[in-house]
Amino acid sequence: MDGGSGHGFVPPSTSFDKSRVLDIKPLRSLVPVFPNPPQAPPFVCSSPFGPFPPGFTPFYPFSAPQGLQNSPDMNQYKTPPAHFSRIPPHFHGVVNGDAEPSRDYDAQFPNDNSNMGGKHDGLFGDPKQAAPHLRASNSSRKKAKKSKDPGVSLSVDNGKGSAKTFVMAFSPLQMEDGNRELVNYILTTFDALRRRISQIEEAKESPGGGIKRADLKTGNILMSRGIRTNMRKRIGVAPGVEVGDIFFFRMEMCLVGLHAQSMAGIDYMFVKGGLEDEPVAVSIVSSGGYDDDADDADILIYTGQGGNVNKKDKQVADQKLERGNLALDRSSHRVNEVRVIRGVKDAVNPLSKVYVYDGLYTIQQSWTEKGKSGCNMFKYKLVRIPGQPSAFAHWKSIQKWKEGLSSRHGLILPDLTSGAESIPVSLVNDVDGEKGPAHFTYVPTLRYLKAYNFKQPSFGCNCQNACLPGDLNCSCIRKNRGDFPYTSNGILVSRRPLLHECGPSCPCFPNCKNRVSQTGLKVRLEVFKTNNRGWGLRSWDPIRAGTFICEYAGEVLDSVKVYQERDEVESNEYLFDTTRVYGDAFKWNHDPALLGEEPSAETNEHYDIPAPLIISAKYAGNVARFMNHSCSPNVFWQPVLYEDNNESFLHIAFFAIKHIPPLTELTYDYGIVQSENYGLQSNHTPHGKRKCLCGSPNCKGYYG
Repeated sequence: MDGGSGHGFVPPSTSFDKSRVLDIKPLRSLVPVFPNPPQAPPFVCSSPFGPFPPGFTPFYPFSAPQGLQNSPDMNQYKTPPAHFSRIPPHFHGVVNGDAEPSRDYDAQFPNDNSNMGGKHDGLFGDPKQAAPHLRASNSSRKKAKKSKDPGVSLSVDNGKGSAKTFVMAFSPLQMEDGNRELVNYILTTFDALRRRISQIEEAKESPGGGIKRADLKTGNILMSRGIRTNMRKRIGVAPGVEVGDIFFFRMEMCLVGLHAQSMAGIDYMFVKGGLEDEPVAVSIVSSGGYDDDADDADILIYTGQGGNVNKKDKQVADQKLERGNLALDRSSHRVNEVRVIRGVKDAVNPLSKVYVYDGLYTIQQSWTEKGKSGCNMFKYKLVRIPGQPSAFAHWKSIQKWKEGLSSRHGLILPDLTSGAESIPVSLVNDVDGEKGPAHFTYVPTLRYLKAYNFKQPSFGCNCQNACLPGDLNCSCIRKNRGDFPYTSNGILVSRRPLLHECGPSCPCFPNCKNRVSQTGLKVRLEVFKTNNRGWGLRSWDPIRAGTFICEYAGEVLDSVKVYQERDEVESNEYLFDTTRVYGDAFKWNHDPALLGEEPSAETNEHYDIPAPLIISAKYAGNVARFMNHSCSPNVFWQPVLYEDNNESFLHIAFFAIKHIPPLTELTYDYGIVQSENYGLQSNHTPHGKRKCLCGSPNCKGYYG
């Protein structure tokens, strides 16, 4: 800050007798003394909003009605409650839609006002108005005592159709410093809850109603319960967040501590600098709201905040050297690392943005220039630190490939489906000289010899236009226990024992949103040669958790043929078998307790398939036949049933477990064939199994 604020400053006096000062200690060094029983009642620490033990009375402002309380601070440490029995207050002042936030937006959810600096122009005041000794910095912040981290209490399925709840609370150490497991857990928890809230709101919505912000509501719930990490601001990497990770909501970045500002583009903290602490930038978001030069994959010309840019109701003005601009200026002198997040358009949903973490940069130059409005704008040249994994560079390469496939190195075929899919699937080998996989016939769906026979006749819905969420007159919705299985943008809400979609027999429109798995590919896929696992499958587009990827196409084998040709079937590498054992159960659905819901059959993620299904894609199949096995997959399979001519047909659909960055290999768990006696080979792999090369830390060593 220029000059300082002067608050809390006591001018020196010549008449002051310094010899009388014996031993002065700052208040923070004093050790609190608590009464010990039986002389006094035990010390009690209650949540400021209750419940309170007998004899204790809340004081203002905690005694105010809950509806009048402000939204929680983004980085304010809270002790999570011991249970999730009630729904917390929603954010106040939530805006509709998903408009791109302004870089100088007065953050709706203010940044940390308890331990670090940041942009605080809203509910909790500006830290620049506080005396320097009241603004803690990294160097002066008291370190937490080293203690044994209890780890994450992950949910466990008891195998009886009901799952235990998500973690009740993180330890203080977990909230301050993250790791990969914590980050993945938080993002999975966030998206599961967000999907459920979207499902509930869409079922209540009337046609033409306003768009609800399920992402903000979800963030409020998780923050109020302490389900977050990396709250301790730092320069450099955010532990557990990897270069190339993608985010579809800014609230996700807040929860994992990558960028604590929910709306503003510059996040900063205060560090020691001269007479008082000074701000330094820790992370920035460049997503098109300002006139940034972001075409280069390694250099970013970033525009400062302020000046009423993109505000039609305010007069454009010169930007000021304050807040985030001042932090960037100080960082240019210190040359400290700054985390850079790039916002790009979502290829699947052009109205939305995807945020990709592009790694660490340093500010090498800063200057002022006239903007398009004629006012002065601050400019900062950020250069990417070499040696980091590619992230935004992948996006730039894909953009070139889409403009002309001839620029794709190692391209063999521009579309191996020969037009069978609405979106082409390229075949690429940039590893060796192999010209392609063994010949097979491409078919986009299953080939059934006969339909399933049910004891009860099955019929489609009676909707005349399109099936609508919350319409219990729709028989397909009733089969899904009254819930529409997908959100309005086609994202699967939860894993189900059996998912019922509208089929060809249903009179609803062909574009009904309950036909997601029947409308073909949604993302641009590529079959590529891996280094050590044959051919694999990946996407050019970012994939959001819950997105439909493809179904497993091929020939359905009947049980008689499987028994007669069991030796050939066992050697078939292109086989999908629902009777296999699919390893440890993982929880993907939301925790009902987070919304105050009672556990129901919807929390059951165990599949309930009417009859075994075995599919061979050896001679005829689709892109699913190229998906490799992984012990830590990013894709899961879901049984889907729909009717045609009053006959039911079971299909296997694949959905994304989590957000998947472009050019990341798509994998699922192949499972293990049930057998009483595997036996062991010399390499300790069970007899008849294949050695696993997935490279996951959780690798079992074999599959099949």
